[in-house]
Amino acid sequence: MKVYFVGFGPGNPELLTLKAYKLLKEADLVVYPGSIVPEKFFEEFKGEKVNSHGKTLEEIVDLIERYVKRGKRVVRVQSGDPSIFGAVWEQIRELRRRGIDCEVVPGVSSVFASAASLGIELTSPSTEGVAIVRPAGKTLEKDHLEELARLPLTLVILLGVDKIGEIAEKIARVRGWDEPCAVVFHASREDEIRIKGTLKDIAEKVREKGIRRTATIIVGKVVEGYDERSHLYS
Repeated sequence: MKVYFVGFGPGNPELLTLKAYKLLKEADLVVYPGSIVPEKFFEEFKGEKVNSHGKTLEEIVDLIERYVKRGKRVVRVQSGDPSIFGAVWEQIRELRRRGIDCEVVPGVSSVFASAASLGIELTSPSTEGVAIVRPAGKTLEKDHLEELARLPLTLVILLGVDKIGEIAEKIARVRGWDEPCAVVFHASREDEIRIKGTLKDIAEKVREKGIRRTATIIVGKVVEGYDERSHLYS
């Protein structure tokens, strides 16, 4: 018995992996997060669709268990990639306790869809790497944005565009208000919105567009590109 956790990507069906698409075509039951990925994206798939929005962990696991134990193929859709703020382990942990095997199929994260939309790299020859984080809020008591801002990293903040002003202020205390910043709403979708600026003006630009959720924040010099040469082409 097995359930498939499938990364749906940032919301553009064309960014599904071939494996994810095949599993969705063959699924008897598709459990999807309707608050993030609308049902219209699943119209071509014939399996029964259940919106998990508003359901508890136990309700979702009970539903999956019933179908799997009846010999049905179940696909649990996760937005973006399941490995980034997907709460996927909580589901897998409980399903394994019930004797149900799980397979995770990766998807395109909004992190990478946003960078692709901007036409940038998240790293450069002089950038040590990337930190993908979320800000303090209802589900996180404290964040470490100021500490991370002191490191030569590109900062990618998810689940925080509604706090863009606070986020900009925290990072600006370390990097200054002129630090480049970009926000991408609904990356890769038809209604995608791209906003570029600095920590000084990004919050106002985001407010003018009325963006309050489902957006990626990218902070760092890479937002403007770079003039360095990589050793890759030496």
